[in-house]
Parts: sequence; structure tokens; C-alpha cells
Amino acid sequence: MTVRAVLFDFDGLTIDTETPWYEAFAKLYREHGHELALEQYARCIGTTFASFDPYEELITRGVDRSRSELQQMVNDIYKSRMNEITLRPGVREYLDAAKAAGMRIAIVSSSHWSWIEPYLQRFELLSYFDLVMTADKVKHVKPDPELYLNALAELQLETHEAIAFEDSLNGLKAAKQAGIRCVVVPNDVTRAFPFETVGYDGMLNSMTEMSLTQLLEAIEAEVPIVQIRNNLA
Repeated sequence: MTVRAVLFDFDGLTIDTETPWYEAFAKLYREHGHELALEQYARCIGTTFASFDPYEELITRGVDRSRSELQQMVNDIYKSRMNEITLRPGVREYLDAAKAAGMRIAIVSSSHWSWIEPYLQRFELLSYFDLVMTADKVKHVKPDPELYLNALAELQLETHEAIAFEDSLNGLKAAKQAGIRCVVVPNDVTRAFPFETVGYDGMLNSMTEMSLTQLLEAIEAEVPIVQIRNNLA
């Protein structure tokens, strides 16, 4: 089976916006005398606040502030850290390798285009992508498979011709429900998630651990990623 496309999640996978967002919410909670457990916040990572709404949760705990006030406070905390946000290690190298190999490249994200586009401009990534599939184009976001199924349809690909890269449980669930093989590259916030309960086709601590070519060869040959890593060490 030849892989013809790589499908990248955006938040937390391409750039790590998820760590500063969690830290912003955690700080907001502490400032109001509460704690926000990562296990609780994890329910909304890679999807919408329909699964867990951190604003509503804080209000139900008795905090006397409006939702708009809390949103402004979180946004201010997040914006103060925006300059710290960078591409995750190895991402550009994977994009370059996929481009050089003539593969189709797509972003498949539960976020909206208005959120993603400024970051693509900032990091000069727009030219890499043949498709950016966002929440604007579907009725249901991850963990529903609609985003991935739509991406396959627009790229005119079969499920076995694509590999997804995800950092969250919701993203992994979406890819697998779409029938797409998925490599998990967790970030600091998602690293402890029980990905094994869903099942994945590979896991890397970072894309710098092995090249895209080495990774795809391992997946095609069904060789455990850990074995390839050990051979490279």
C-alpha cells in the first residue's frame, strides 16, 4: 500500500497552542481559588467545548463573573504568551520531505480557518498545503470522522493512501473511525493520555526521532516504531 498523502492536525501537532491554552485556563482557575485538572480539561482538547466547557464549569463553581469576562481574561493570558509559540520540532522537515516526495499534504483541524490562517502566515506554511479542512466545512468536528472523510473525498484518496498525524485522543479517534492509519505525536499536555485504549499505528515523542521516509517505511512494513528508534540510536 503506497501512502500518497499526509494529514496533519493543527493545534498541538503542527504548533503547540494546546499547552499555553491549558496553562491560561489553569491560571484563570487558580486566580479564582479553583484548580483545573488536566484530566477534566482533556475532554475538550482536539474538539469543541461541547464535551467540556471550562468557562461554564468555573461559573457553576460559584465564580461571580460573566462568560465574556472570563473569556477576555483567558485571552489576555494566552496572548501574553503568543510569542513563545513555535512550530513543533520536526514539523517543517516532515512537510519538506512530503513535498519533495510529491505527496498531498493537508491540515485536518477542528479549529476554524480564522484561527489557523494567521499562524500559517506567521510561519510561512501556506504554500505546503493542498487542502486545509477546518470546522467551517463540516457539521461535526473530531472525534467525529467527518473532517477526515471530507479531506479524503476532496483529495480523491482511499483510506489506505493517507496517514494522519495527531496529538490528542479526540483526533486519534476521528482518524481511526475514518479508517485512516494514525501516528500519535503527543505534546506536553497530551503525553499522558491513554492512547492505547483507542489504538494507533505509531507513536513518536517528536518528529525529530526519525525521518518521514523512515516512519512511512516502518508503517508500510508493519515494523514497530520503537524497533526503528532503537536501530537508529
